[in-house]
Amino acid sequence: MKILILGAGQVGTSVAASLVSEANDITVVDQKPELLRDLQDRFDLRTVLGHAAHPDVLIRAGAEDADMLVAVTNSDETNMVACQVAYTLFHTPTKIARVRSQGFLEYPQLFSAGALPIDVQISPEQLVTEHIMRLIENPGALQVQDFANGRVRLVAVKAYYGGPLVGQELRTLYDHMPDVDARVAAIYRQDRALHPEGNTIIEADDEVFFIAAPKHIRAVMSELRRIEKPYKRLMIAGSGNIGTRLARALESKFRVKVIDHNL
Repeated sequence: MKILILGAGQVGTSVAASLVSEANDITVVDQKPELLRDLQDRFDLRTVLGHAAHPDVLIRAGAEDADMLVAVTNSDETNMVACQVAYTLFHTPTKIARVRSQGFLEYPQLFSAGALPIDVQISPEQLVTEHIMRLIENPGALQVQDFANGRVRLVAVKAYYGGPLVGQELRTLYDHMPDVDARVAAIYRQDRALHPEGNTIIEADDEVFFIAAPKHIRAVMSELRRIEKPYKRLMIAGSGNIGTRLARALESKFRVKVIDHNL
């Protein structure tokens, strides 16, 4: 696959490092020659010096027959315009853009069909905010991931002594909760992955990953550990992008206090 990566910063470098080893044809565009030289020294890829949203630069980078464009410069505007140029002039099949500014993200219609031609829009701060919010909503969970637009969740929880399922075969989960549709997807024991079977016995300190509907998460967690009370008061250290997003999202349901040295 021929992939153009716009931006040679931390994200662009990480993307290039991940994709170059998979027999992809990678070209990285940036305005800083020192970053491009470092990439060429480390990886087998092409680099182009120039502004990532300018058509002539994209042509030199091979946009006319590229399969994918990944726009991750430090400028939201550059990333969005680059996707528009790639769509209009080169009909690039897949266009991915990093957009960080809340001023853009508050208007999702900008990224809807018929608006900006961005196939996948990524906001790192928003992803982190949503991840923290899911952990707050599920006290005691180690990880929470949404699938199918939030209709299904993958939750990781550490099993403790005293949990009804601890010391029991996995199949007894369905005996305890016949009306709950849940599946154990993976078990990690002492940093070793186990393939869960019906006769697998859950041990204390196992990290158990299960899949269930959001309304059933607490019931399944209660089989593995003493369920924690819902949080009421939250303290956020730092009022940067993530801290501010969290405070705005949580203030209607929790008592939120934000600490920062900047008034």
